[in-house]
Amino acid sequence: MGSTNAGAADDSQSPRSATATALDIVAAVGQFVRGKPEAIELAVICLIAEGHLLLDDVPGVGKTSLARALAQATSVHWNRIQFTPDLMPSDITGVSVWDPGTSTFVFHPGPIFASIVLADEINRATPRTQSALLEAMEERTVSIDGTTQRLPVPFMVIATQNPVDMTGTYALPEAQLDRFLIRGQLGYPDLQSEITVVSDHHHGAAISQIAPVIDAAGIDALIHAARSVEVSPPVIDYIVRLVAWTRTAPGVQLGASPRGSIALLRAARARALLYDRGFVLPGDVQKLAGAVLAHRLIVDVDSESRGTSGASIIADAIAAVPAPQPR
Repeated sequence: MGSTNAGAADDSQSPRSATATALDIVAAVGQFVRGKPEAIELAVICLIAEGHLLLDDVPGVGKTSLARALAQATSVHWNRIQFTPDLMPSDITGVSVWDPGTSTFVFHPGPIFASIVLADEINRATPRTQSALLEAMEERTVSIDGTTQRLPVPFMVIATQNPVDMTGTYALPEAQLDRFLIRGQLGYPDLQSEITVVSDHHHGAAISQIAPVIDAAGIDALIHAARSVEVSPPVIDYIVRLVAWTRTAPGVQLGASPRGSIALLRAARARALLYDRGFVLPGDVQKLAGAVLAHRLIVDVDSESRGTSGASIIADAIAAVPAPQPR
């Protein structure tokens, strides 16, 4: 697989060259994050679809490594925010400081002003601090002292969180979860992959050794290429019917909103581009439905106690809603 020179992509990039660029990112991240091709693919899809990624798993399985490797492979400015109980909203967004020389308040931007923001262990901060990300994730802006500051383009939040039953964690509010395009897990690596990880560490492998394959302009070109992927009316209808099914499913207290439909559409377009297609297939929708929709559902307590989860409800929706057939 040939590498793509940083900045070589532009808005006129052909779908095939855009696919090659996206695959170069996958390959670059895979040099460090071993044995997790599906998680890497989801991260790249999220980037191309202009979304935010939530990685939810136990400590030590590579959540932070995946986020850092993606930032390194994309050659954009990135910041890491370590979320802790004493973190304040202004520690994320920035603060205005009085300048005696000019007799004015001068805005000092916080770490949110980066193209990729790694929000590490996001659920260790209080809900008030977590909510500081809401405007940034949805509007790509930050409001400080009545002034709106625009964030860089592209802009992506990659958040990691530990299981909510661990000591010192706060569950993310539903409104915050809904802002994440994709929620994924890594899980433990298989035996051979873990041997490779330990061997790489023993020989001094570092994320900084990943060669960047794209820059901000290249990411913007990929985003535009994904927007041009065709989605037929029957596939749009299928997406909407899948999402609507979750609102009346047994055991669901709150189903996915229209934002979920739009998110699934965007993610499916990005996946089609990654697989070198100029059109979305029902299989793209089915493959991504769990990662895009499951975290947007609220399962009632009784059903949850019986083992029902958002993922199982999405699986039921895929089985129940007929997919459009190719002509």
